[in-house]
Order: sequence, then C-alpha cells, then structure tokens
Amino acid sequence: MNPAARIYSKLKTYSRCALLLALLSALGVSGCGRNQFPNYPANYHEFAYISNGAANTVTVLDLVYLRQDRVIQVGREPTGLAVNPLRNEVYAVNAGSDSVSVIDTAANRVAATIGVHRTPYMIDVAPDGKRAYVANSGSNTVSVLDLDKRREIAVEAAGEGPGVARVSPDNRTLVVSNRIAGSLSVYSINASQEHPLEFREAFPGCIGATDIAIVANSTSEPQSGSKAFVACSGTHQVMVVWLAATADSWRGKQDASLQHDHMLCLLDVGKTPTHLAVKPDGGEVFTTNFGSNSISEISTWTNEVLGTYMIGSKPASAVISKDDSSLWVTNFGADSVAMYSIDDGHVEASVHTGSQPDAIAFSADEHLLLVTDSGSADVTVIRTQSKEGPTLFTMLPSGGHANDIVVKSFHAKI
Repeated sequence: MNPAARIYSKLKTYSRCALLLALLSALGVSGCGRNQFPNYPANYHEFAYISNGAANTVTVLDLVYLRQDRVIQVGREPTGLAVNPLRNEVYAVNAGSDSVSVIDTAANRVAATIGVHRTPYMIDVAPDGKRAYVANSGSNTVSVLDLDKRREIAVEAAGEGPGVARVSPDNRTLVVSNRIAGSLSVYSINASQEHPLEFREAFPGCIGATDIAIVANSTSEPQSGSKAFVACSGTHQVMVVWLAATADSWRGKQDASLQHDHMLCLLDVGKTPTHLAVKPDGGEVFTTNFGSNSISEISTWTNEVLGTYMIGSKPASAVISKDDSSLWVTNFGADSVAMYSIDDGHVEASVHTGSQPDAIAFSADEHLLLVTDSGSADVTVIRTQSKEGPTLFTMLPSGGHANDIVVKSFHAKI
C-alpha cells in the first residue's frame, strides 16, 4: 500500500490534535522475553523507517535487535515514505522544504536530496526501481524522478490538490488523486526521458479523493488492464476506474472498450474512507471508514461491496497478511489495533497501543506488527505469533507526529 497518515487529507485533519498530544510523555517499555524469534544470518539487516513531521527527522529502528538504530535529519515536515524494491534506498518526502531525501539503507544516512515542487506529500516507486513519482499538492503537479541520476526529469500538471500518486503493477499507468478537485488523473508511463508521462484522462466526482489502490486484472496475460479503487474521503464512497488494456492484449481483442480508461462505478462504503488495503491475491479491497467506525469489503472482480463491519473507534489504516487471512486495523480513537479474520468475518483480537495509532506495517516475515503512535511519539511493536495470540512486545521511541512507516530488509555483502 499506501499509508492513513500516508494520506494528505488525514494529515491535515489530525495535525493540530496529534501535535498537542505529542507533548505528553512517551509510554514506558513493556513486553516479554525474546524467545521464539527468527534466527537471522549474520549479514541480514532489517530496518523500519518512520517520518516525524514535527521533528524534521526519520527514525530508524533495527528490527533484528529491536532497538532504535539512529535518527536521521531530513527536510522540513517529512510525510510520505517509499521503499525501492530493487536497491537499498528509502525515500522521504519533505512537505515543508519541497524536496525528497534519498536514504541509503546500508549506511542509514541521507545520500542525496532531490528538489521537487510546492508541498509534496506522497511518493511511489516504479516496480523496476528506476523512477519515482511525487504528488505536489501546493503546485498542482506531479514530479517524475530518475532514481539512477537522482534528479527530477519532468513535471506534469495534475488536478487541484494532488495528494497520492500510484503506479500500476505493470508499470504502464500512473494514477493521481486530486483531493481539492475531487478527481482522478490518469497518465501513460513512457520510457522516454523527454516525455516520461502522457496525460490520458480525468475522472471527476470523487469528493475529497485521497488513497488509491490499483489491482491488476485477474489474468496471466501481461498488460491486460487493471482497476483503480479511489477513496472519496469527503463522502462515503469509493470510485472504481478501469485502466486501459493494450490493444494486443487478450481482453482488448475481445472488447475494444477495454482499451480505454473509463469509470465503472461509485460504491457506497462507510463514512470518510481514508485508507485502502488490497489482499495479496487481489480478490478484495478493504476500506477503513474513519467517520463510521467500520471497514468495508469490496470484491475487485464484481465491483460490489460485500459487507461493512464495525471495527473500532476511528479506524485509520490497515494491512493484510500475506496468506490473505487477517486484516489488521489501527483504531485512532481507541488507542488499539484490531485483528479481523477475513475468512470468519469477525474481530479475533485487540491489542492496546500508544496514543492515536495511525500508520502500520509488518516486518518482512510478519512475526512483528509495527504501529506508529502519532500522539505519543513512539512505535508499538506487536508479536503476531505467540501461544497467547497477538501480544504487545515492546514500545520504541520515534519522534514528534509520526506520519508514515516503511520496512526495508536486505543481505549485506560480506
């Protein structure tokens, strides 16, 4: 995914409250012994990175030894984070200084700073790791970054207030949500350095458009189209848009209409959907409905809401396990995380966290769940696999107003 503190409109909604609560003292460390944890080879490294908007830093947590590794100074008001899938780099968007910090994860230091445009919030990295795309909310543009050269190579116009940019799994399409305009912008991605983006279509009617999930078409054929699901956070709806297949794909041969972008439907979910989580098998998308204390399950095949279920107070963000069995949801208003069984259709466990839990991520093998507590400047570490069920293991310090969290693992060269 993205991540709800990873969503522009939520950042604006929570900032004053979270900053006030961050003045409270951090929670103490608690937990149990480190038995039954994985055994790692000597050259294995795994780190969590947390952007701290009020401290102008990124906190690095060592997930092998479960301790804070260091705090990295970046630009002003860091918000969104992204991991490069093919190189040891993490990218932090600095909303207050109109830049992106490139963090070398092998050394855990800032290796470069790339200038973008006014008030960037989110970043997404292409599947091949060569480019990144940044939505610049203050200038109504999208920046294209060459990650080899570490520089901006193009800027394209977007709608008013772009907040989230997402690359399709086939690396053919970029989708941008425009929060103020209440619309979606769709672009073709080209290999050309001179014209890396080509505008294709815009879709209005998604009030407060924020988070985006793109699901590949359920076929083994490459480039056979995909769907974008967009949270219309100003309402109680999710917009579904078909993203064009190529002319030579098997679906395109059967139906020429699939070679064109078009809106499929607006789905009614709970009030104020903020975050979208996709099952790894691509069969369903779940929304966290912040304004109605619920989650909604959407079939990506039939484009219908399968059900809406109560989950807790002000659900903010969610993540789904690799085996498609469980959905973990941060309850911003209840200082807890709920584990929802997708197969059984009910909440199986709830774990207490710090104040105002928001962004959420798994460790690489999912034996740990990491939750940023935006109101208490710490990270709750939950053991997902124990005899007692999900349990609080410890709490680690982060920084003022945590906005996002990502995890990067790799084997160092010996």
